[in-house]
Amino acid sequence: MPISTSHDSHHREFEPAEKIFWHDKLLAKTFLKLFPKSLIPNHLTAFRFAATPFVTFLMFYDYYYVGLVAFLLVAFTDALDGSMARTRNQITEWGKIYDPLADKVLIGSMVFAIVLKYIDFWTAIIIVLIEIIIIVAAWIRKREGRVVQANIWGKIKMNLQVLGVAILLFSVISKIEFLLPLASGTLYLAIAFAVVSLLTYGI
Repeated sequence: MPISTSHDSHHREFEPAEKIFWHDKLLAKTFLKLFPKSLIPNHLTAFRFAATPFVTFLMFYDYYYVGLVAFLLVAFTDALDGSMARTRNQITEWGKIYDPLADKVLIGSMVFAIVLKYIDFWTAIIIVLIEIIIIVAAWIRKREGRVVQANIWGKIKMNLQVLGVAILLFSVISKIEFLLPLASGTLYLAIAFAVVSLLTYGI
């Protein structure tokens, strides 16, 4: 049965975790110790939404050194809020939907800001199109009363997207051109996992 308090039900109807992963335990013993119990995973998700326009601004105006650091920090909150939710038994229906949506907004912004500029038009369009299809499919499933949440394929896809964007930024900053194909390949692999995530009803 969900644990609830008198606060906003979207943020406070907690559910126990079905499974805790090895990286959850690692983060719980390190980074998560820096966060007070009053800060819940949904706060980190909301932060990711709020910080994405700032990161996008840095990319559009070519502040790539600061932008790379900011992007990695914001992307890291995805790992933090998931591990926090599972290890502190703070999983919510709101988090199941909006945590992966925050990831999509962040990656989609990076696609328009730098992937479109340094890789190619079709790679950017395919990434965004698949993410839109995933969002629409998740919305339909939600309307039908079915479970909507991220799965392992979606998590791998997100990690590959972050890695691909990071390699691309490092390539631009360092002017190491042979890293561009590596960034492209990583993003293509992310596309493949996005398709698998869609076919297995994940987000």
